[in-house]
Amino acid sequence: MREVVGSPGTWGGLVLRAGQCSFAGASIGVMVSALGFANYTAFCYLIASMGLQLLWSFGLACLDIYALKMRKDLRNPILVSLFVVGDWVTAILSFAAACSAAGVVVLFEKDVNFCKRVPGFPCGMFQLSTALAFLSWTLIAASSLVMFWLLASL
Repeated sequence: MREVVGSPGTWGGLVLRAGQCSFAGASIGVMVSALGFANYTAFCYLIASMGLQLLWSFGLACLDIYALKMRKDLRNPILVSLFVVGDWVTAILSFAAACSAAGVVVLFEKDVNFCKRVPGFPCGMFQLSTALAFLSWTLIAASSLVMFWLLASL
């Protein structure tokens, strides 16, 4: 069977998982450092979703490292179906959280002008955290498509 880029237990899969971890962790770090984020439910949901994304991606990155080090093949149907379900669930949650946070950021920036009216309001940090969440989502979306393709080919 032909190797799919981003498959579990490969360098491509490890790079995808490391990127997901990095962007999710950066999104959490930026959002937590913004004062007053806890006052807005969408930002709290973003933190929770990116936390789940971080844990899932870190766990699979460790599994990829183990598979690369021990030269194990992770492409068995049961394991890949678990990866498909986990990737799709985290992808949907991450996308929903990033979209809700983006909606609040647009509300603050364009509609009610909080960013201009309230000095010291951390709009830039909210925007950066949301952008990082979207970057994490693009990587998990790519990973979930790879896993789905891999499951279909097994």
